[in-house]
Amino acid sequence: MENEPLIRLSCFFGILVLMGLWEAIAPRRKPQQSKLNRWFSNLGIVVLNTLLLRAIFPLAAVGVAAIAQNQGWGLFNILSRPSWQAIILSILALDFVIYLQHVMFHALPSLWRLHKVHHADLDFDVTTGLRFHPLEIFLSLGIKIIAIVLLGAPVLAVILFEIILNGTAMFNHGNVRLPKGLDRFLRLLVVTPDMHRVHHSVIPSETNSNFGFNLPWWDYLLGTYQAQPAASHDGMTIGLAEYQTKPQVGQLHWMLLLPFWEIGGRREQGIGNREQGIGNRE
Repeated sequence: MENEPLIRLSCFFGILVLMGLWEAIAPRRKPQQSKLNRWFSNLGIVVLNTLLLRAIFPLAAVGVAAIAQNQGWGLFNILSRPSWQAIILSILALDFVIYLQHVMFHALPSLWRLHKVHHADLDFDVTTGLRFHPLEIFLSLGIKIIAIVLLGAPVLAVILFEIILNGTAMFNHGNVRLPKGLDRFLRLLVVTPDMHRVHHSVIPSETNSNFGFNLPWWDYLLGTYQAQPAASHDGMTIGLAEYQTKPQVGQLHWMLLLPFWEIGGRREQGIGNREQGIGNRE
């Protein structure tokens, strides 16, 4: 566990560099904003989130898993199961929790105010997958910690899950093109960029679909899957309608302040909006 931060950091930078090079060589869509400014802000919020997490929650998820294991807390520390089964089942369960959390952040207006920082990005690339408000990161960690303790998830399972989740989030936010046949196959196993790009459409019924970050199965099973955007991937508009003419969405200070004001004195649309729900598909 002592090498966990180095392992995660190495995987993070390795995948970020690979995806960045892929996007530079063969981009899926033409950027709408300055890439330099966006990357500075989107990566800046990652650095801020990391520093705050290390300062406020030094143990983080892996440390909590180690404590739960030592204390015998949680389902897999009570049941006598082979360690490989506990690891696989823990990763699956944690991924389902993240799916449900994502749905909840769209459904509840107070949480949507935090999560819309992620959706307000007018472009869709590898750094969009890292763009989250610090308060959302803290709440997400709290939910994850509760799940880890209840499950008794092994330390190795938590390390693997964190690496997989972070890596797939960068992959499926990539501004890259996969051959259609390969994309169809990969969608059986992992969320692809074309699948997740639908979730970043300006159309609410598309925003409220494809919630998976890693595994696509929860969207298939729970009816939140949408195969393609109505306007096609090349023609679709990315982001939220109310911010399409606001270039400041790419600025770090704007992202940090966004949850604390309302546009036009009203709440923005999430899944909880009565006109556009999970069951409403175009």
